[in-house]
Amino acid sequence: MAKLGVYENVVAQFDAAAELMNLDPEIRKILSTTINEVIVHFPVVMDDGHVQMFTGYRVQHNNVVGPFKGGLRYHPAVDIDEVRALATWMTWKTAIAGIPFGGAKGGIQMNPREYSLAELERITRRFTFALGNNIGPEWDIPAPDVNTNAQIMAWMLDTYQQMMPPLERNRSSHVVTGKPIEAGGSVGRDKATGQGIVYVIEAWAKDHDFDLAQSTYFVQGFGNVGSWTARLLKSYGATLLAVEDHTGAIAKPGGIDADDLVRYVRQSGGVQGYPHGAAIDHQTFLSTKADIFVPAALENQITAETAPWLDVMLVAEGANGPTNVAGDAVLLEKNIQLLPDVLCNSGGVIVSYFEWLQNKRSEFWDLAEVDSKLHKIIVGGYRRVRDTAREYQTDWRTAAYIVALRRLETVYKERGIFP
Repeated sequence: MAKLGVYENVVAQFDAAAELMNLDPEIRKILSTTINEVIVHFPVVMDDGHVQMFTGYRVQHNNVVGPFKGGLRYHPAVDIDEVRALATWMTWKTAIAGIPFGGAKGGIQMNPREYSLAELERITRRFTFALGNNIGPEWDIPAPDVNTNAQIMAWMLDTYQQMMPPLERNRSSHVVTGKPIEAGGSVGRDKATGQGIVYVIEAWAKDHDFDLAQSTYFVQGFGNVGSWTARLLKSYGATLLAVEDHTGAIAKPGGIDADDLVRYVRQSGGVQGYPHGAAIDHQTFLSTKADIFVPAALENQITAETAPWLDVMLVAEGANGPTNVAGDAVLLEKNIQLLPDVLCNSGGVIVSYFEWLQNKRSEFWDLAEVDSKLHKIIVGGYRRVRDTAREYQTDWRTAAYIVALRRLETVYKERGIFP
């Protein structure tokens, strides 16, 4: 069987849920495609004076319940197929969480490690300018994703505000989320995705009388999501056995100190060479015997080839689309439980929603308020997916899609189709 592309995987997952729930065929037509797809080509002057052309994307999948929402990634693999898939996942994610956003995604096809900080600033500002009115605080709100961060959001905010008439500038501070605190960001946003993953794992553990304090886990990807998940699970007493990122994989049977590894990665740029862990290969890493595996890197990591290596009770998806359709089938066969990405990693967009609200209202919430609101929303999503899986006697990914599609179907039926 030919390997499915990322977007084909999304379509296959969507079709399975739509069939099982008997989604209205007319609404299925709408949700099976994107609303807008923007591709921009723009020039940037490099540090040595030469001009380089870049290609950027913004795909807007659906906005029936609120403004488009989704991250921007800077990565060589960024293309229209990937961004389409990610935008669609965002629609499901916000619908499961029950927050008033739609789904979008974007990015630039590039390796940010090849550019200086000054070049990254010019690339970001020129990309924002090229997008123009395709983004906006009540229309489409970008956020950080792979290889982007609060600094990049600050540059986007400043560029967008300079494009506005002076009297409108302070009304548009919620055009992006994931900003630095001083520039209007929310406390708790940096750890939000990891925090959400841990809240969902905790809810799963309570349902299964599983003691997290005695548990073991390993993490793929040690950027923002993977590192925060590892650090937060440490606070429950769980033991981190292995970590893999773009530089390699390491393991330590007695456990790796997540906070110490974070300090090392900040200095070295990756986990490779960490003095308190032994280097292992990719297959050995994925074969780690543990209770929980958190894939928090890129798409298509758990496939028909790699899923048989897993020796865990639970996969908690921190990345978007880390498991493809063939990988899902293997996990079901092996009776490995799954917390799907559209539920498990939604903490980032939930706290982005909080940041957006705070900016609109000129408010500032403390960390306790942010965390308690995040817990309430994401555990509510967990319970909806759990109950739907029981109702339809289906797997959790299909159940998560059904939760999203039910909400969107209801809205379309209530509102009707213009004209």
